[in-house]
Formats: sequence, C-alpha cells, structure tokens
Amino acid sequence: MYRAGRPGRRPRPATGRRGAGWARLSLLALAAAVLVPLIAAGLRSVFWILLGVAGLALTGVGLWWTLAHSGAVRIAGAVLCVVAPLTVLGLYAAGGMLAPAVLSVALWALAVRAARTATGPGPTRAVPVPPPERPWALMNPVSGGGKVDRFRLADRAREAGARVELLGGGHQDVAALAEDAVRDGADLLAVAGGDGTQALVAEVAARHDLPFVVIPAGTRNHFALDLGLDRNDPAKALDALTDGVELRVDLGFAADRVFVNNASFGTYAAVVGEPEYRDDKIRTTLRTLPALLSGPSANRLRMRAGGTRADGLQALLISNNPYLRAVDAARPGRRERLDSGRLGVLGVRVEGAAGAAGMARGPHAAGLLRLTAEEVVVEADVDAVPAGVDGEHVLLPVPVVCRNRPGALRVRVPRGRVGTRWGSGGPEWLRVTRLALGPRETTPGRGP
Repeated sequence: MYRAGRPGRRPRPATGRRGAGWARLSLLALAAAVLVPLIAAGLRSVFWILLGVAGLALTGVGLWWTLAHSGAVRIAGAVLCVVAPLTVLGLYAAGGMLAPAVLSVALWALAVRAARTATGPGPTRAVPVPPPERPWALMNPVSGGGKVDRFRLADRAREAGARVELLGGGHQDVAALAEDAVRDGADLLAVAGGDGTQALVAEVAARHDLPFVVIPAGTRNHFALDLGLDRNDPAKALDALTDGVELRVDLGFAADRVFVNNASFGTYAAVVGEPEYRDDKIRTTLRTLPALLSGPSANRLRMRAGGTRADGLQALLISNNPYLRAVDAARPGRRERLDSGRLGVLGVRVEGAAGAAGMARGPHAAGLLRLTAEEVVVEADVDAVPAGVDGEHVLLPVPVVCRNRPGALRVRVPRGRVGTRWGSGGPEWLRVTRLALGPRETTPGRGP
C-alpha cells in the first residue's frame, strides 16, 4: 500500500524570451499531436487509441508470463509479446492510421522535449580552475573491453602530468589505493573505469575535498553521460587536467556504500548476485526470475521516505538525483540534474498478469511508485538484502538507510565538454502554458 508524502523540491525554471519560445513550440506540437488523429479518423480516433492501449496491456501480460513463469506459460508469453504489437501495427496499417499514429507520437515527443527545455534551469554554471600540480589517475586496463589501451589513456594522462596507477589482476582495494595517493600529495584524483570504481574513488575525493575527474573507460558510464562527457572518446576527458572547469554534484549513500548512479534492491539485485550472471546474463535471468517474482519464497521489500510508505515491492531503485522517468526511449537512464540534493525512488510491485497489464498506464500504474526524498529506508523480513550499488553486488544489513549528500563532490570536466542541461524531469503543462502566454520575466537558474 502506498501512502503519498511530501513532494520533492522542484528546480526553478529558466524563463525569458528563449524559454517562452520553447513553451509556445511545445504547446503547438501538443495541439498538433491531438489534431492529427482527429483529422485522420474523427471520433473513430478514440477506437484507435483504445486499440493501442489494449496492445500495450497484452504485451505487458506476455512479458509477465515470460519473466515470472517457465515451460509452456513462458513460451505463450513470448509469443504474445510478439503477436500483440504486430497485430496492432497491422490493424493500424490496414485502417490507414499507421502514418498518423507515428506522426502524432513524434509531435508528442517534440512537445515534451520543448517543454523540458522551456522550464529547465538551463546549462550548469562551471567555475574555471587552474591545472592541478600533482594529479593521480587510476586506470583499469580490462574495463570497457580494453579502452585504456585502445585510446592510449595511460600515456596521454602521463603527458598531461598525471601519475598513473594501473589495476592488476585479482581483487585490489581501490579506495586504499586512492588514500595512498592522497597521502603521497595528490591534489586531484581521476579514474578510468566503470561506475563502480568511479564511486569508490569519488568517496575518497569527497572526504578530502579534492577534485575528481571521470574518464569514461567503462562499458556504460552513466555518470559520465550525465556529466556531458564524450563516452565514445574517453581521452577527451583528460583535457580536464589542463583546461578544466569545476562542478559541485551530489553523492548517494546506501548504508556506508557510495553510489554515483543508483542502488538497486530486490529482483535485479538478486539476479546480479548469481555466480553465473557475469558469464551468461540472459539465461541466468530467465532461470532465476520465476522464483523471485512469483515463487512462494520470494522476498518483498518495504520502503519509507518521509510521509510515504510502501510494502510488497519486488524491485526498488534509488538513484543519486531522479531519473527523467521510469521509461525514456529517447534518453534512457538519464538524469538532467545532479545537484538537486534529492534521491530518486522507483518502486515496482506487480501481482500477476492483471498487474502487468496495468503497467500500460505508464507513470500512473497502480504498481509503480515514483517520488523523490532526501532519505529512504529499505526494510525486509530478512537480516540482510542483496543490493546492486553502481552495478557491484553487495549484501547490506537491514534496515538500509539511503541518503544524499548535496554538493559533496567536486567534479572537474573539460571546458569544451558536450554539456548537459540539468532541468526538471518532466513537463508541467500549467507552467508551460503560463510561460508561453505570460510576461517574459527572467529567473536565474540554480547551478551546482
């Protein structure tokens, strides 16, 4: 049962002439998205909309059968996942509604993007800083399929004046290596590796109030993505050593473990903890999910954050600043703000095929919980719960207190980075309308 609590803080909009223009574009695109199906089908457009929703619901049922069951039920679910959307697309094409539907969806996406741009606080303010005197860089040669060697990151870091330490085989205490570097006089810490390694060194940098450089040499590097770094060319991040600017960003904590992206509990964390997961992710996931989702011994989580409580959760994701939305096809897993001082919370509870079908309602689905909080407490009827902290599997004693430390980390990025627009996670149409129709006032955005 979910009991709503106090809503999270909302970032202040960056208004003005440019914001008003984006707001007007958003409203025009929104109106066009509604008019296109009406012009194409008149009142029959309601039928086509309901048909699309029904297709999504059946696909959700098929997905639940595929993940939560085995044998013939799983096979039937996989078939339904394919047949339901193809049938809907076929009916749309036969009725001459495929092109209008695609155009309407594209216009809706444009309206949402323009609304975010209009109400967001604008690009972050970054402070120019002098180059460090004794930078230190830790690099994982095997991370990201060997990006350290492929992009000659170690050589380029040495050319920029950094002392480079390469991780060897076997388990090494990354945090201890960073602490040793600080004792040796390092005035900047850099990491070329995955998000889990980044988080461990970021904690050391925050503890000593030292600048931190992210070199995106991992497989995904979501933290680097949200910082506006070029993940396709990690060597560009080294420009921060000679021509950098500094940002203040938040850090998340799950008990005593730091995370720069998220900490996950429940189903996903249990799957990641399986010994075979690294070698065969898909087969391990399909083998373990039925027991985790619908088995008699499946553990359920409880969560409380301020005035909000939830129980019976199968999965819980707590992020360092909120993600844009639960599912964002255009920008999956993106945060447009890293300095809000809030944790993002996404909880999922699906009870059977009917609950899976209800997920077609999107953010308003009964089994979906989304909120922001400064502190979240995770509970369960066991002594410890598995957790995935920035992709690293750990076992944490219950209750797990997750919190956010605002502005704890000094991140140094290249002056000419790709950039990111930190703003609100979703459009608020009343604000967009007021901005489009009201006076053109200017309110400075809040930078880190």
